[in-house]
Amino acid sequence: MRVASNGTSLLRSSLLCAALLYAFPASAQSSSKTPTAMSQRELDAQVRSLSQSLEQTRAELAESRSEIRELRAMVEQVLKKVGSPGMPVPDGAAHQELASLSMPDFSSSANVNAKSAVQETPVQVTQDDLQIVNTRLEELQQDKVESASKYRLKLSGIVLFNAFSQSGQVDNLDVPTLAFPRSSDQSSGSFGVTLRQSILGLSGVGPDLLGARTSADVQADFFGGLPSGYGSSGSGIIRMRVARIRFDWGNTSIVAGLDSPFFSPDVPTSYMSIAVPGFAASGNLWTWTPSLRIEHRFNANASQFKVEAGILDPGIWTGVVEGGRAPTPGESAWQPAYSFRLSENGRNENRPWSFGASGIYFPQRFSSGTISGWGAIADWKIALLPRAELSGEFFTGKGLDAFGGVPYVAVLNPANSLYNYVTAPGLADLTMMGGWSQLKFKLNTGNEFNFAAGTGSRDSSGVRALAMADPEIAALSPRNQMFFVNYIFRPRPDLIFSVEYRRFRTYPNSGDPAFAGQVGLAAGFLF
Repeated sequence: MRVASNGTSLLRSSLLCAALLYAFPASAQSSSKTPTAMSQRELDAQVRSLSQSLEQTRAELAESRSEIRELRAMVEQVLKKVGSPGMPVPDGAAHQELASLSMPDFSSSANVNAKSAVQETPVQVTQDDLQIVNTRLEELQQDKVESASKYRLKLSGIVLFNAFSQSGQVDNLDVPTLAFPRSSDQSSGSFGVTLRQSILGLSGVGPDLLGARTSADVQADFFGGLPSGYGSSGSGIIRMRVARIRFDWGNTSIVAGLDSPFFSPDVPTSYMSIAVPGFAASGNLWTWTPSLRIEHRFNANASQFKVEAGILDPGIWTGVVEGGRAPTPGESAWQPAYSFRLSENGRNENRPWSFGASGIYFPQRFSSGTISGWGAIADWKIALLPRAELSGEFFTGKGLDAFGGVPYVAVLNPANSLYNYVTAPGLADLTMMGGWSQLKFKLNTGNEFNFAAGTGSRDSSGVRALAMADPEIAALSPRNQMFFVNYIFRPRPDLIFSVEYRRFRTYPNSGDPAFAGQVGLAAGFLF
């Protein structure tokens, strides 16, 4: 290593200078007896020159020892964080750990405090230490995901196993959101297993552009549908969940892509419902939507204020045309949805908290005319106790069906002109309301409990009136409620086990509500 070799060279130079200084007086005495003896002034000058050279050599040697000691401390930190040479580590984790270490400044002048510390306790870097570090760096280089560009690319995701038992009838066996009434010829329950909620992700960093750090990421799961043939229920069609490009300056960011609505930043904690987030039809505005937003942050002593504004292109059913798709009501209005959010966020990572207030304006053009959708949203995350946290959101508005939060519309005949001219505009003009809240207890880093409940509803009288005009939406529920409780165990950062119970109560247009329950087990491996 360069630092060690420099220290050895300096040590040899200092010993040589010391030997010369020690031998010089004897040679001066013998030379004074000859006619060619040096004058006393020349002798003193040379002594002073040698003394200065020796002092400079000692200072450089002390600085080299200080650098060696800092390097040894850094090596020890690396070994503690990435583990022994034979233990595998997740891709990119060791790179992050190495990047987080503060490297010593070898170009700086000698540090007096470091010199004194080294003089008291000299430290040497052994060959074994160097061999271990070199081995780890070679492994990291072999594990690196290759990219077409010179910039870093990281592969991540989760392999998620879900086993579940249902009681009652639900809309989707793998990830239920609604309960349906059960007829006499139907089974009272069901059992199933799926891995369709597994996620694959890629993230990368790019060059700086106009002073901004560029990055991008994409995530996909296997919940885009079911293929035909043998084993179709156990496999799935790949589906893009999110795809984002970021430009990050010091206090400002621009984000573009397919993303969750920035006015609804939080989701409930559940490993039984990842392909469709928890409370998707019970108070959670979640639908991944193409968007472009700008974010600016203001830092204070104990908190950070954030201002976000952006445009979105939410997609709801509009039918299909041969070889493509028809424009959505929002796209037909020649305008996107506009949204704005203000929030205050705590800066203590051990006890995070935040409060946010958002507004949205969403013009939509139907065959019968234009309707202005709107919404007001509040979100929160509060650290109640040292190990407890309360989070959630509440919304009200109209024309926000495209973002979820209320029971969806299942149209049997997409070409139904009555739906296009009467039902769809009528639903967009109905007032809607909902929200959810979750209480989290973290016993420690490996054990936590979550209790959550949510509800989402439309104006019930308006839904009944539309159902009388259009029988195809007679089964549309005006209100849906859900709650769950789960336990999550993390024996290691890359392993997750969870058990969960959830309960659904869905209200029809008339009659008694329908109930359904689910008990599930989840096991996941993060990479």
